[in-house]
Amino acid sequence: MAAPSENMSALLLDAPNRTATIQTIPVPIPGPGELLIRVHAIALNPVDALYTFKPLGSSGRTVGSDFAGTVVSAAPYHDEKSPIPSFSPGDRVSGFLQGACSINDRPGAFADYLVCPADLVWRIPDSMSFEEASAISLCGLTAAQALFQRLGFVAPWDTTFKPATPAREFYALIYGASTSVGLYAAQLLHLSAKHSNTTVHLLGTASPARFDLLRAKPYSYEHLVSYRSPDWPAQIRALHPRNRGVDIALDCISQASTVGQVSSTLRDGGKLAVLRSRAAGAWDASLVPAHIDPLYDAVWRGLGERVQYHSMVLEANAEMRQFSRAFYRWLSSGDGSKLQANPVRRMPGGLGKVVGDGFMLVGEGDAVKQAEGRREEWMKPISGEKLVYSLV
Repeated sequence: MAAPSENMSALLLDAPNRTATIQTIPVPIPGPGELLIRVHAIALNPVDALYTFKPLGSSGRTVGSDFAGTVVSAAPYHDEKSPIPSFSPGDRVSGFLQGACSINDRPGAFADYLVCPADLVWRIPDSMSFEEASAISLCGLTAAQALFQRLGFVAPWDTTFKPATPAREFYALIYGASTSVGLYAAQLLHLSAKHSNTTVHLLGTASPARFDLLRAKPYSYEHLVSYRSPDWPAQIRALHPRNRGVDIALDCISQASTVGQVSSTLRDGGKLAVLRSRAAGAWDASLVPAHIDPLYDAVWRGLGERVQYHSMVLEANAEMRQFSRAFYRWLSSGDGSKLQANPVRRMPGGLGKVVGDGFMLVGEGDAVKQAEGRREEWMKPISGEKLVYSLV
């Protein structure tokens, strides 16, 4: 399977005008250990819109993170000490790139073709569409990093642990249960519990309109409360039989007062993971008790690369790269039923509509206000689903 020409369409950052436009650029050439992939579908994340409308770097960079497609070719790679998965032309794969989401000049995913390290993609099962698969990689890995690397749960693929006797019991809270990360975190918690002989009482906050979705499999929440209730933290604490609070919490919103509110639901010694850095200033650190340390790390470090934001530098981390490889190997193994894809909204128009439609819905501030004036069915507010575009 070969690329039909030397050129392709890609959505490139236009930094001075704070937008992105479709341009024609050369089809990339894979280096050692990389795959050339024909992109069939892309999924949108808020961070893609954020750093298009508030660019960190220079123009001409391909934007976007999540993708799914077919392998066109693989560059030769020989290293017995660090083997990588073997892929053949036509294999269906999914993964994510960093795009224009840092100062570092790295390519993104919103293009007809891309190159990606072969150890950082996973095989799409026959039962899953490209659109569904495109919605898993970044948010699924984000949830896995938070739960297994920071909060200490046992990863479902970990064969080195010894099950606890008697079985352990946890009360876990996911704030923002219907977000993309929250939906995968719920699934991963249940899979971890089954794998490690642990009982997890899963509690969540969400809009009541999403309660039926969240109570059903594979999310299977035990209790849900509305995030709009002014006393929701007290309601969560009261769900523990001795009113002790939860053992662990994951704040999938991590904005303004949410981290402080979520921290108030923790028992003494409980642990909290957040999805935004304290240094970024997205949440009010003054509301978090001094004895609680919200645990953060950037999903991008799972790519094994040095990441630079505005004034923050995260050095390349080999352990996090290995974790990503293990997660994607696990997704690729067995019958492909490891994670159920989030509900997806198939957006019309391909690359040409990503900025004008999709980024309006996943963006912030003025972008959201513009989207509110739209009347097309596909422009309704997002809740409990992922926006995806087909490129073929």
